[in-house]
Amino acid sequence: QVQLVESGGGLVQPGGSLGLSCVASGLTFSNYRMSWYRQAPGKERELVAGIVGTGGNINYADSVKGRFIISRDNAKNTVYLQMNSLKPDDTAVYYCNARRLFTTTTSWGQGTQVTVSS
Repeated sequence: QVQLVESGGGLVQPGGSLGLSCVASGLTFSNYRMSWYRQAPGKERELVAGIVGTGGNINYADSVKGRFIISRDNAKNTVYLQMNSLKPDDTAVYYCNARRLFTTTTSWGQGTQVTVSS
C-alpha cells in the first residue's frame, strides 16, 4: 500500500520561502511520477509541479514558474517543493501525488497547509 506523508507547511509572509517534503513508502519510487497539487478554499485542486525519473522531465503550472522548484531524491523516496517569492494566492492545502508510470494508479498524501499572509 502506497503511503505519502507531507511535511513543511506553515505560515509565511508574502515574499518569503517555504519548503515542502513528501516521503513515500510501499512503492518502487523511481517507477512513479511525483507531483504536487494544491487546493485553495472554494477552488478545484490544481497541479503545481510534476517530476519523473531523476528530474529530466519536469513541468510547472504557469502561476509558479520561476518561483517554485520541484526535485526528488530516489534514494530517499522523497519529493520536494521549494517555494520562493510566495504570494497570498499561493495559500492552499498542498498535496503530494504519486502516479505509477504508464497507468492511472494514483495515491495522495493527507495534505499540508500553506498560508501566505502578513
